[in-house]
Amino acid sequence: MAAAQGERPLYKDASAPVEARVRDLLGRMTLREKAAQMAQIERTVVSPRALAELAAGSVLNAGGSAPHDRASPADWARMVDDMQRLALSSRLAVPILYGTDAVHGHNNVFGATVFPHNVGLGASRPPLDKKKGAYEPHRVDFLPSRDAELVRKIGEATALEVRATGIHWAFAPCVAVCRDPRWGRCYESYSEDPEIVRSLTTIVTGLQGQTPADHPHGYPFLASVRDNVLACAKHFVGDGGTDKGVNEGNAICSTEDLERIHTKPYPDCIAQGVATVMASYSQWNGEPLHASRHLLTDVLKGKLGFEGFVVSDWEGIDRLCEPRGSDYRYCVAQSVNAGMDMIMIPHRFEKFLEDLVFLVETGEIPMSRIDDAVERILRVKFISGVFEHPFSDPSLLDVVGCKEHRLLAREAVRKSLVLLKNGKKQNFLPLAKNAKRILVAGTHADNIGYQCGGWTIAWHGDSGKITLGTSILEAIQESVSVETEVVYEECPTEAIIESGEFSYAIVAVGEVPYAEGLGDRTGLSIPFNGSDLITRVASKVPTLVVVVSGRPLVIEPQVLEKIDALVAAWLPGSEGMGITDCLFGDHDFVGTLPVSWFRSSDQLPINVGDANYDPLFPFGYGLKMFRSDEGLA
Repeated sequence: MAAAQGERPLYKDASAPVEARVRDLLGRMTLREKAAQMAQIERTVVSPRALAELAAGSVLNAGGSAPHDRASPADWARMVDDMQRLALSSRLAVPILYGTDAVHGHNNVFGATVFPHNVGLGASRPPLDKKKGAYEPHRVDFLPSRDAELVRKIGEATALEVRATGIHWAFAPCVAVCRDPRWGRCYESYSEDPEIVRSLTTIVTGLQGQTPADHPHGYPFLASVRDNVLACAKHFVGDGGTDKGVNEGNAICSTEDLERIHTKPYPDCIAQGVATVMASYSQWNGEPLHASRHLLTDVLKGKLGFEGFVVSDWEGIDRLCEPRGSDYRYCVAQSVNAGMDMIMIPHRFEKFLEDLVFLVETGEIPMSRIDDAVERILRVKFISGVFEHPFSDPSLLDVVGCKEHRLLAREAVRKSLVLLKNGKKQNFLPLAKNAKRILVAGTHADNIGYQCGGWTIAWHGDSGKITLGTSILEAIQESVSVETEVVYEECPTEAIIESGEFSYAIVAVGEVPYAEGLGDRTGLSIPFNGSDLITRVASKVPTLVVVVSGRPLVIEPQVLEKIDALVAAWLPGSEGMGITDCLFGDHDFVGTLPVSWFRSSDQLPINVGDANYDPLFPFGYGLKMFRSDEGLA
């Protein structure tokens, strides 16, 4: 019921129950205002008309879309606050939710802490409990525990850095279960094993805060408007199981396998009060997820009890017709009727409004479906505290890239490293800090962009000093004795290799950054003729190889035989000192493989439990320097 003239509307009363506020505000909205709440637009589309007049419900930035080059946290906060002021000048003064892909830290912001990508966190292990003795010898049927508490802390740190820039919503975590490393988003997945992925959904609690014991199942939650941000479990569902690992492809599997493997992490996210879920670009047995009423409504909202809202992926509904977006009205109808609540448009805002209003007025979309979608969106907005605290908190600005967070990232790096080979007849690691002369080589030895990977500053990542951090070379120089001469050559000549009298060499090789479909590969050899470089160096100098990649790469038998040690560093992020912490023996290796390391691309897909399972290094494999030369699980 509308408030009497001069009386404060119920929806603006912070002490009123959330559901009462939702009903009150929904009852005041026109159809067009409801439709606008279902729209998410890119920040470059923002205008006074879009926010103050038409009242779009949400704004996001694409990967790499920043206020300007090397924009500071304060620049980001000012931008979001300015948008919020426009939204609050609309008829009903409904604030926007601003969302960003903070998938390994606040990775779009220059100078923010960049944590290891998820595949590295999937390798992490909690510290050894000395009361329980040594780790068990490796066996592939033993499920290794993962450092869920570390991942929760990373969520906490990420939330603070995101909040510092005035942003309310992180499009994380990705809880895909990657079953084929040819997929260009493999590094966004914690593991090929659904139990590991499920166990690391603790990042939801890190981002949103701890739910109380009596919190209603499935109801969205946020503990603190200052310290936490809304999370988004993605991509529902089966994105990691597409045929041949094709991005946006088709997951061909039974209902039982979909539930057993790919749906497995979602109940845990929902139990932690995850506020939003993003739909997958992919299909399940030919049906696009963006148009699947069975999966979005019957399963996610019905069977799993999710009461937050479902958001599409970037132009996700456009993929429902060919050519993409050519019959946009059809795309809107299919997705909204399936259960999509908010559409990441991101550019055709007024076209979306026109089509959605038309579809409701002609009865193709029932008003009940619109009301359900907007209720869910408003519920999350009220829970987020954005009505009472719409603007950024300047006191948080100093947390972005702070020492405490970088130390946490450094810890995450060293816990994510997996030692795959250590010596031929005796241990090669740890390396001597006081060696007279050492060679550092490879494309990835001194490249922050390469070691951070995709989704860093730019959507697909980049090369060079793209953000603040410590490269592997810089970490080596910091770690060795002042008397040690460090010779760095990205691609050393034979003359340098032969005449150097090096105590040992460290060769860092790996992948060029990529994102999504740009990273789909059929062959997974080391780029830049990396195997040739390794062979040339290792033929003359005792050599440690560090592989910097978002997935396993082919290590040919002759290369593996020639080198002395091999470390999988995944995509470690900004803190290269975490790598040297282990290489020089200040900390032991604890990481174990979250995925199966194949011998050749011809074996793919390969997952633990397969018939005739014969990888180069099995799932769960990892060596330690100081306890044993056995593989450990």
